[in-house]
Amino acid sequence: MSYVLEPEVAGGWGPGTDADASVHPPVVRRLVYQFEDWLGDDLLETFPCFVVTERLARAIQASRLTGFALEPVATTISDKFVERNPRHALPDFHLLRVHGKGRDGDFRIGKDHRLVVSDAAFELLGGFSLKHCLVEKVAPDGE
Repeated sequence: MSYVLEPEVAGGWGPGTDADASVHPPVVRRLVYQFEDWLGDDLLETFPCFVVTERLARAIQASRLTGFALEPVATTISDKFVERNPRHALPDFHLLRVHGKGRDGDFRIGKDHRLVVSDAAFELLGGFSLKHCLVEKVAPDGE
């Protein structure tokens, strides 16, 4: 089985993001994730990028999972974030670059550009907060 994930969207492209939006999906060369709010999930999204907390990045890196690369990501906070979370400090985050395609890789991008993970990846993710992530269990050919 595989799982299609639609993570929490806590913000979006911030100033300094370098992307080519003339193609679909956009090609993001450098992401600056600007937080509008954060409900605490360890996996976040801003199309077409996925962002993970430092603690989840360490766990993924230490695993034998495939289909991804991790890199530090710059983050900023909006005025709305400050209003909603006046005393909240954010952890460090990493960009989860997903390069698995089709059935190759524990992390891959489905035909509809959503994140698809294997049973093994989903098991690892289960040890982290995904309270606001929509999860759909699908057969591998149903992606």
